[in-house]
Amino acid sequence: MDVDEAQLLVDFRGKFRVDELLIASTPAWSWSLRPAQATLGAGVLSLNRYAASFSDVSGAELAEMAVLVGQLEKAVKCAFGYDVINYLMLMMVDKHVHFHVIPRYQAARRFAGLEWLDGGWPAMPDLSVSQHAEHEGVLSAVREALGLACAG
Repeated sequence: MDVDEAQLLVDFRGKFRVDELLIASTPAWSWSLRPAQATLGAGVLSLNRYAASFSDVSGAELAEMAVLVGQLEKAVKCAFGYDVINYLMLMMVDKHVHFHVIPRYQAARRFAGLEWLDGGWPAMPDLSVSQHAEHEGVLSAVREALGLACAG
């Protein structure tokens, strides 16, 4: 990896607060809470090394991704009971292999004493929304709920 690629990875991980909001990881992938909660439990699934295109991901890394996706779907289902889950690989601004993982909800959910809506349902999710960002501790509570979901 050259210096520019290393910096792109550092910038990406900083922007999405991957280490701070980490829920689970494998050697190749990190699943972290998305700082802007478009819907309850929205996350980011990102490759732990820099890659500019999905075709750069190895077969072994794809196998690890499949395992982590199974874990994250189970955790989000157990914690918040999503109806559908969307995986968006946009890479228009952040040119690094990652997916926005957006749980979708037909009806409102209550969590941490707050009402959570999916304003885009049943169409595209509205990624410009950041629900309850003003409430101290909300991200920590969501992250903790996902980390504990279905444990044991």
